[in-house]
Amino acid sequence: MNPAAAASKAWQAFARADDSVIMRGAFYGLLATAALFVVIDIRELSMEAALPGHDPLQTDQPVLPPALTDGKPHAPPVEPTTPAERLRQPIRFELQPGGILLAEGAIDPGAAERFRQEIEARGEYVKTVSLNSPGGAVDDAITISSLIREKKLTTRVATGALCASSCPIVMAGGVTRETEKDAVIGVHQVFNGNRERPSPEEAMSSAQATTARVARHLQEMGIGAGLWFHALETPPDRLYYLTEAELKEFKLVSPVTPPQPVARKK
Repeated sequence: MNPAAAASKAWQAFARADDSVIMRGAFYGLLATAALFVVIDIRELSMEAALPGHDPLQTDQPVLPPALTDGKPHAPPVEPTTPAERLRQPIRFELQPGGILLAEGAIDPGAAERFRQEIEARGEYVKTVSLNSPGGAVDDAITISSLIREKKLTTRVATGALCASSCPIVMAGGVTRETEKDAVIGVHQVFNGNRERPSPEEAMSSAQATTARVARHLQEMGIGAGLWFHALETPPDRLYYLTEAELKEFKLVSPVTPPQPVARKK
């Protein structure tokens, strides 16, 4: 049978098939396609799982990862003024004049509990949390951020200070969020920081759960979705540095309320 005749016969058989047969065939075709993409995703994930993420606690890595090369801006606005050795130490909390609590260093597992203890001991004096951190543990960052919002504190990134990786999650908790000139703020993908690498399936499940948890928290804090989109697009060994315009657009910096004119007495 020549190809034209075979094609004609196949089309006639297809035309005689009832709708249920056609729908079942389409359904099974979609399942096969979906299975193929899952296999491809798992294979790609298994290769990506071997790629290191930026862990600020490790001394064999720079405290500030390279900028994202495929997006804008391409470089940090300035270099942080704090020595790398101080920034990669586990985060410390130091009460300063004016009700400012300096939170400086990497967010290590257990940081949230130390922050809670600090707030319980000195909370009545604390008005502002000044952040200077290269990031770290996501779960601790979310917990700290939630406690900051609960206590109705302000968050701030001072001139020359760094707030990267999971640190912007902490910053999002402030009822008022401020940045000073030449503050360095950047985001990237979350990753598994454990030395033991999970299986591709476990890595995919964990990444999706963490992504949903962070996205939900940022939404609850009133932060624009664009911030998390940039994070998801940036590999874990790079940083996407946010411009002043983006900080305002994504509401990571609180809008400035213009002073109200004083009514003159007649």
